[in-house]
Amino acid sequence: MNAMQFLIGIVFDLFLMVVLLRFWLQTAKADFYNPLSQFVVKATSFAVNPLRKIIPGFGGLDLASLLLAFIVAVAKVSTLLLIIYGGWSAQTVFITALVTVVKEGLNLMFWVLIIRALLSWVSQGYNPIEAVFHQLTEPMLKPIRRVLPPLGGFDLSIVVLIISLQFIQILFMDFIG
Repeated sequence: MNAMQFLIGIVFDLFLMVVLLRFWLQTAKADFYNPLSQFVVKATSFAVNPLRKIIPGFGGLDLASLLLAFIVAVAKVSTLLLIIYGGWSAQTVFITALVTVVKEGLNLMFWVLIIRALLSWVSQGYNPIEAVFHQLTEPMLKPIRRVLPPLGGFDLSIVVLIISLQFIQILFMDFIG
């Protein structure tokens, strides 16, 4: 039973992260022609495009992608509740789905920052994935760099942001209970 829960959780969480990455790419106005961006768009357009006909964007935000993220989270929570408990409660599903979207969004930010840091150590020359990760994270890192400039050639802004994200995630989970 635990193995099935694990597989269901992983499949839904991976797709949820791709959907949230699509939202983030569009919000950050990242390079659309980048191979990573193209993958994300192609992997999610089958579900986002029909939703766009119903829910247009607002103020530069892709509300269809956010709604799809919520729908994926609802499907995940519903599936797990039905498998584990054999029952379903609308209030539980919707609240847990909202928490899941926020938690996975914070996880996505964490992993993008970790991968960006690792790529900065090993990449030589232009790397398209590193370029997109730079476009995604630079708006969050610039304010930190104004306060904490690079020290001896080391940019600690990524470490500060990772610690801040982990703190926010723990605080959020403590608040939710």
